[in-house]
Amino acid sequence: MLTLILMRHAKSSWDDPFLTDFERPLNKRGQRSAHALGDWLRAQDLVPDEVISSSSTRTGETFEGLGIDTPVRYTKALYHAGPGEMWQVLATATGKRVLMIGHNPGIAAFAEQIVQNPPEHARFWDYPTGAATVMEFDAENWGEVTLGSGRVTQFVIPRELLE
Repeated sequence: MLTLILMRHAKSSWDDPFLTDFERPLNKRGQRSAHALGDWLRAQDLVPDEVISSSSTRTGETFEGLGIDTPVRYTKALYHAGPGEMWQVLATATGKRVLMIGHNPGIAAFAEQIVQNPPEHARFWDYPTGAATVMEFDAENWGEVTLGSGRVTQFVIPRELLE
């Protein structure tokens, strides 16, 4: 069995007009959200054994804010990637429980395509910042995973964790 945790980066800052989109950091709310998501991963016994993240500043800071001691591979291929690029990156994973951190709109589209049935959560469709879907696959390696085969076990947004 394989587990994928598909997470959108936490809320980013637009305060510095001189930064490129790639360089934008998390804002204070995003930092709190990342910490809350890390606490949630630990509480749910979902700490991944591999992390693949976009190499943007805000995705890197999201990973750091999780506070988990897991090897991370940063790749520019996930920066504003569409579902096809995300699929190609996931196919290179070697862990049994993988956390992938990316951006919208690609991550929402990828989540929609990879699950059997979407969760009954109104925010799944727009995948707000910090949203995370946990899904399981009956496969031995990521190359065996097919679209529409993920069984959603959990979906969470940071606002629910911070209430």
